[in-house]
Amino acid sequence: MKQFDIIATAAMGLEAIVAKEVRDLGYDCEVDNSKIIYKGNVKAIARSNMWLRTADRVKIRVGEFKATSFDELFEKTKALNWEDYLPESAEFPVSGKSIKSALFSVSDCQAIVKKAIVNRLQTHYNRTSWLEENGPLFKIEVALHKDIATLTIDTSGAGLHKRGYRTGQGDAPLKETLAAALIKLTNWYPDKPFIDPFMGSGTIPIEAALIGQNIAPGFNREFLSEEWDWIGEKVWEEVRMEAEDLAKYDAPLDISGYDIDHKMVEIAKANSIEAGLGDLITFKQMQVRDVVTQKQHGVIVGNPPYGERIGDKKAVEQMYREMGQAFSKLDTWSIYIITSHPDFEKLYGKPATKKRKLFNGFIRTDYYQYWGQRPSRKPHNHASSSDK
Repeated sequence: MKQFDIIATAAMGLEAIVAKEVRDLGYDCEVDNSKIIYKGNVKAIARSNMWLRTADRVKIRVGEFKATSFDELFEKTKALNWEDYLPESAEFPVSGKSIKSALFSVSDCQAIVKKAIVNRLQTHYNRTSWLEENGPLFKIEVALHKDIATLTIDTSGAGLHKRGYRTGQGDAPLKETLAAALIKLTNWYPDKPFIDPFMGSGTIPIEAALIGQNIAPGFNREFLSEEWDWIGEKVWEEVRMEAEDLAKYDAPLDISGYDIDHKMVEIAKANSIEAGLGDLITFKQMQVRDVVTQKQHGVIVGNPPYGERIGDKKAVEQMYREMGQAFSKLDTWSIYIITSHPDFEKLYGKPATKKRKLFNGFIRTDYYQYWGQRPSRKPHNHASSSDK
């Protein structure tokens, strides 16, 4: 079966997590800046879209070459086997970007790539007239970096963070892919209690429940490449059946989400129902200073307000102090907080065991990790990517 060069794109700082997910699917891969590169057949394309929780999107690399002139870009693009991907009726808009390259005019590069592909397809399909482009959609990108042109086709359509369950959201929603990554960077297992004290629209608790029951993140949505004949309905059917078979819908979970705003509690409940989780997650209106629990060895993951807007800073700093006081009583719990506030540890009242630089959209943040006391019982027989 034909092998493709597949690229799973990743937010900066999440490459290692995406690479682990790719390897867990059974594919050897190499890690580059903001992308994971591997080989796979049509089923690998479908499985990657269905299962990658922390990747942004899945692309096929059609070609990569050096180009320092428009002639070179045209001829090398035209030499690629576009007919293997694009049917005669294909609609194929071309987007582009250029960084540190001689060919810096993105609009010119897009136009040249488009013209080269049209030329190639006209020859292959024996067409003298312009192509009608009234068939399935193929989004092509030309990305130039230091004079190397990479030509890709997007297989995902909407970004993979769009799981299909978000009926409502708050002011600054966390991307589902980042929420999943925050959970994967913890020492949480589905048999441990889990709390998000700043849940907003419920993204972190919902992603935890999907991980806990091994529900494929792409199960409730559609992908652009489902329309492509050369992948075919049968492949997507098989991949959806695999996802259904691997889901552990009966796995018991102890997941709670709290928010100060009662409206967000209602939105989170609606999103959870839309995700097919029903009342699996406990949602409550609560301030962080009131978080108490008798449970042991749980995990807290929180994305609190950062205090970046004028007027919010003092209130946010007071809330960080209250959080530190409330959580100081939870000595067996592991606590993970993401924020851009530079004085978080001082306000919280304790230095982190470890911190990791991450980006929440364009905001540079730190992920502060406080590891709780380990249980004295026998350890899990799990291989963990966290606590390393």
